[in-house]
Parts: sequence; C-alpha cells; structure tokens
Amino acid sequence: MTGSRASRVLSDARWWFLDYVYAVHWQVRAAFSGANSRQYLSGSGRAVLVIPGIFETWQFLRPTIEALHAAGHPVHVVTLLQNNRVPLVAAAHLVADYLDQHDLDDVVIVSHSKGGLVGKYVMLQPGSGARVSQMVAVAAPFGGSRYARYLPLRSLRAFSASDPGLSALNVDVSVNARITSVFGVFDPHIPEGSALIGAENVQLDTGGHFRVLADPVTVSTVLARAAA
Repeated sequence: MTGSRASRVLSDARWWFLDYVYAVHWQVRAAFSGANSRQYLSGSGRAVLVIPGIFETWQFLRPTIEALHAAGHPVHVVTLLQNNRVPLVAAAHLVADYLDQHDLDDVVIVSHSKGGLVGKYVMLQPGSGARVSQMVAVAAPFGGSRYARYLPLRSLRAFSASDPGLSALNVDVSVNARITSVFGVFDPHIPEGSALIGAENVQLDTGGHFRVLADPVTVSTVLARAAA
C-alpha cells in the first residue's frame, strides 16, 4: 500500500469513527430529550419542513433546526414518520398530507439520507410538489449504495441502485434544479457519493454520513436557501 493510499484509509477510518460517535450521541440525546417539535413552529420567515433519514427521528437534525428557528423560520416536523422506516412512497404521502393539512406553500425541505429521496418524490407530485420551492438534501443516496443489496432488511435494500423505485426516481430530473445536495468527501454508507445531476452540489471538506448534519457549511447552506 502506497503512502498516499494508507493516509487516505486512515483518514476514512477516522471519519467513520467520528461519524458513529455523532450518531450514538444523537440517538441517546433523542431518547432522553424533553424537546418538543412544536416549540419550533413559531416564526415569520419561510416555512421549513424537515425529513430525517431511516432509523432517525427529527432530533438528528436539531443543529440545523435550531439555527433555522433562531433565524425566524417556523420549522415543521412530520411526527407520523417516526423513525422513517415506512416505504419511500408511503413516507412521501405522509409528507404530502402534512403539507396539505397545514396549507403550507413556498416550503423549503431540509432532509437527511433517505429523507432526500422522500423529499424528491414529494417534489415530483403535481399537488405537493407545487408547495415546495426547493430542498436541501444532506448525504442523500440519490444514486444508491453498493452496500444496500447485502443488507438483511427490505427497507435498506431499497437503497440499491437497481431498486425499481430508486431507479424511477433517478430517471425524472425535472426537479433537480431546485435541489441542493450537500455531502462530504467520504461517506461510509454511500461510497458512490451524493452528487445529483442538474442540482447544486456542495461538497464539504470533511467526511461522514451523520456528522455532516452539524457541519457549519451545511447549516449555512440551509440558512441561505431558506432565506433566498
């Protein structure tokens, strides 16, 4: 192994370790937190709706949620998603129903991982799509993950590039120009990366799948899109 190759492997291993430290921290914090999503609904700015990734609650996005709320944006959480284990289309319907029930327009979606796929599906629908102005998707598996086919759960194998649902989502690029995809230089869950054709792609100088949610560039990008 060359010196540069060894250095890259060590760097990736460090990011992988830090990523899971972050994930465990927020899982534990969510379990014991008394935070209520309704406390973020106030504000006169543009409405923001957050969609977490699979096995995540909305609290994984709290660093960004709190920054948005401090900037005057009402932040909406679809609590019926719970930890977002439902199939992609079902999750998108829950989000679309929430947008309709609360009569939200000109909404910015902020999503993580699978949430980015859910958000894009919502944007592609004639009714709910008209209510969404744009989306910032963090570490979203738009192109799938080569690891997905080996995972035991059907909900995780759906992230394979060969999955019909994901393939159909990729074929339609009509809303990609309204998407900003934010991702690190290394993602232990999505080695293919999260670059999306036709979207604004923002690559961070750090790595990870979870900890990139709290990266200052991620937060500033979200704030800029919400304020635009």
